[in-house]
Amino acid sequence: MSKRKQKDNDEDDGDTSDVSLIDVDFEFFDPNPAVDFLALKRLIIQQFQTDAELFHPHDLAELILSQPLIGSTVKTDGKESDPYAFLTVLNMHVHKAHPSIKAVIDYALLKTASDGAFHAALQNLLGPNGIESQNHVGFIFCERLINMPVQVVPHMYRMLADEIKWAIDDNETYNFTHFIIISRTYKLSSEEAAELQAMPPQNKKRRSAAVPPPSTSGGVYSYHHEDEFTQKFALHSLDYQLSNAPPRDKESFGLEQGGRLILVPANKLLEFIATISEAYATPP
Repeated sequence: MSKRKQKDNDEDDGDTSDVSLIDVDFEFFDPNPAVDFLALKRLIIQQFQTDAELFHPHDLAELILSQPLIGSTVKTDGKESDPYAFLTVLNMHVHKAHPSIKAVIDYALLKTASDGAFHAALQNLLGPNGIESQNHVGFIFCERLINMPVQVVPHMYRMLADEIKWAIDDNETYNFTHFIIISRTYKLSSEEAAELQAMPPQNKKRRSAAVPPPSTSGGVYSYHHEDEFTQKFALHSLDYQLSNAPPRDKESFGLEQGGRLILVPANKLLEFIATISEAYATPP
């Protein structure tokens, strides 16, 4: 049985005034270890890009699927089909010895080394002493195919909040004080940003639907629309360069990829969900 069914109207704006509407039913399911592994692994690689191997994608996918009652997938062809989106949370303290979680900790500490306040906060939470404390940190993994509408995200987060509450009621270890979110970004040069702004309104609308969002600073854009709001509730946020990014020059093909680390207090989760639910309400 699906958790919930959500209908989305996808508008395809062409160069003319003609508009075609496609109705798509999105269904929400619990993670399915029997069928989701390969698609989840692909989403993990997409999330971490050229740094993906540092996170042991195979092991991380297995760990995520080992807790099938926490998190949600979004599918269009029933429970046995591939997920187009995935959201879950892992307890970094419980799984501190797991190679993927060790990698997330090491990576987060490495990338925040240039940000003293953020680095100190992570050391207190995930450093040698912090990881043994009672301040448990949840690693939120949230990724989706690039053309998935952001309207599925509030539903997934609401389900996650409910599942965390139910797990705590059952005395399971999901009582978090903080969440770490790793998101992905891309960077535009001043020339590319100017070209985007100069696009005709119809083309710009189509592009913004497929490749998110408003620039934050320094020409950095997020692939995830909700980052705009996650950062508002964050204690710390940092954009970083990928460790294994290929060298770039004027002839380099494609966008310059990057990442974003966000630390959010767990007591802000419900407020964050309410905010994105209002911002990305499903069209009537």
